[in-house]
Order: sequence, then structure tokens, then C-alpha cells
Amino acid sequence: MNDLASAPAKRLADFLPYQLSVASNAVSVRIAEQYRKRFGLKVTEWRVMAVLGDSGPHTQRELVAATLMDKVPVNRAARVLEDRGLAARRPNTRDGRSHLLELTAEGRGVHARIMPLATAIEGELFGVLSEGERAAFSAMLARVREGAGDFDPAALD
Repeated sequence: MNDLASAPAKRLADFLPYQLSVASNAVSVRIAEQYRKRFGLKVTEWRVMAVLGDSGPHTQRELVAATLMDKVPVNRAARVLEDRGLAARRPNTRDGRSHLLELTAEGRGVHARIMPLATAIEGELFGVLSEGERAAFSAMLARVREGAGDFDPAALD
């Protein structure tokens, strides 16, 4: 008899990936509520803004890879950001078939105003952990993410 067949059944609530997903959703909802109220941004829009604000212009394909979101929500978020004047497209000189999305001056201003809010929310949410625990948790999350490997977000459909 193999080990899997003899292992006791676990409850879904005890399954670490489930716990991680629930915790992630709880944190995302808490943050999204603040971004929506104060800046009129959805989570997908903020994720695209965060990547652009942190590392500069990206193609849509690069945004999909960086955010691990499907191309449809990334495209929708990019269009909303463009319509609001927070981001703009320009031709990609490295590849004539794609465009680069970048934050406008207004978008950079919103990004700069969100960062202190994000830091404050992070402090509230993770204030239950000591400084050492936060550092260890961050390192563990990075290892788990690395262990998950690369994948195509479109495969989630």
C-alpha cells in the first residue's frame, strides 16, 4: 500500500494552498476597498499601475507575466488607465508589432500617493507579526513562489 492511500484525509481548510489563497483574497479585498474608495481603482488596475510605477514601461505581454493575470483583465485595466489619463501607449521601438504602456505624469502622481497608503495598510495587516516574523514570512513566500515555477496565466482559464 502506498503512502498516499494510507494517509488520513485532510480537510480543505487544513490544505496550505487553500489557506494561502484565502489569506491572499482577504488581504486583496482589504486593500482593494481602500484603492477603490480613495482612487477609484480596481485591483487589476492597481496591479498594472504598480508594475509600471515600479519598473517603467512594459508591453502587455510583459504586464501579463509580471502580474500573473490573464491577458483580458490586463488589457481591460490598461484601457481604463488610458481612458482616465493615468497611462499612455507608445510604439515599442524594439518590436514594431507591440506598444509600451507607461504611466503619465498624473499616473505617477497617483502611484506616489498610493504608496504611503499601501505601506500603512501593510503595517496594519502584518502588525500581528514581529519584524523577524515578517522578514521570514516574506522569504518563505518568495521561496514558495519560486517553487511554483513559471506558467502561462492563460492556462488558468
